[in-house]
Amino acid sequence: MTLAHARHGLICKMNLTLEFPRSPKEQMAGLVHLPRMADKARAARDNTLGEYIYPCPLDEIMLKFMGVDSDTFQHRAGDDMEEALAAWVATQCRHRSQEEIIAVNETLLNRQPDNPEKWKKFYEIRDRLDPTRKEITTWVDLIDLEEGRS
Repeated sequence: MTLAHARHGLICKMNLTLEFPRSPKEQMAGLVHLPRMADKARAARDNTLGEYIYPCPLDEIMLKFMGVDSDTFQHRAGDDMEEALAAWVATQCRHRSQEEIIAVNETLLNRQPDNPEKWKKFYEIRDRLDPTRKEITTWVDLIDLEEGRS
């Protein structure tokens, strides 16, 4: 199966050496980045993560917000169809207010490098991909540029 199958609610084998995970801007259960994290968790389970990292720093923010560890999420992402995974995530976040959900989404979407060394790496990657895209200053936008969505 391919990534397209994941979008139709099926569990799929993810091979991130052949295809990109979904955009961090895509949502599941009202949370950005969650579909991408599920794709990476499935690929990690299948040993097809390639150069991707699970859990990466953005994943860690989402895992902490949900109150679960990366192994638990990986197990659920691997065993549950998309709708069941979304329902499980909603249950994990039932104690969270809409304001908290908005805040974590904004945190993920607006996250930037947090030190000069990371900014240097960020600019090197961005400028290698497209030196004209100076408006790209967040990790999420850089990911979408690198994966051809921006």
